Amino acid sequence: MLPPRAYIFIGLNAVRALSIISMVLVFASSIFVMARDVEAFNAFMALSDHASLACEYIPNSDVPNQPAGIFWAVINRILILFEVIMLILSEVGWPAAFFNHFFPVLGRDFGLGPLGIFQCLLGAMILSHHVDDFTLVAAFFLFALGCVNMLLGLVFRESAKWRRSILAWREQAKSILPSAEDIRPPFARPTSTFMSNIFKPKGEQGQAVDEFGKRAGYGFGRQGEKAAGLKGFLISKPLETLPRYAPSTQPERPASSRVATPEPRFKSSNTAI
Repeated sequence: MLPPRAYIFIGLNAVRALSIISMVLVFASSIFVMARDVEAFNAFMALSDHASLACEYIPNSDVPNQPAGIFWAVINRILILFEVIMLILSEVGWPAAFFNHFFPVLGRDFGLGPLGIFQCLLGAMILSHHVDDFTLVAAFFLFALGCVNMLLGLVFRESAKWRRSILAWREQAKSILPSAEDIRPPFARPTSTFMSNIFKPKGEQGQAVDEFGKRAGYGFGRQGEKAAGLKGFLISKPLETLPRYAPSTQPERPASSRVATPEPRFKSSNTAI
């Protein structure tokens, strides 16, 4: 059995698919109606009899019989096409950065309520005119999906688009899988002042403070020996000895078998050599 969020994901994406289909139908019907209105207007202008000039709408169309009536009818259909394209791109979610910056109500930070309002407005605008059966069904379908989107926007609010997002579903699926916990101890990188405290002059080292708020280390000198003695540690000085295989620093002079010769003296002087 699937979890509840899976049913929510499937339901929201099913509504999105139906919404895209309804807007594609409205797009096609708007092009069909615009082409039919232009043909009816051309036929009306070619006939131009006095009986037809008195009617309020051009026959077989929804173009009003007034100055620039065909112009505003075509502009109306072009705007509907443009709005439908924007709503389809919003449902697809591309380009998301464009909608978040220029049309925030259709971006990811808003729910499905604004989308449903736009769909209801388009459906009501098309249904307010006399149209053929295909356009009537497409507009009514779009209006019904707009009401559903407004209801979903009230229920899920701004999280509706996140709940139906495929990328968000993948991220949630990754969190279900077990993850290995890293039990290694964290590596503490020494601070930038560690080396500078070591190489400071002797007078400044006593005032140095490490990253934990304590005083700097005592090193291996007299201060370190004092600190170790206070804590109960004894530091003994090793004896200066050499290993057996090390040569002697002052080699002994070999003993000579020669007897020391007497010091020569001269008859003229007792001290002359």
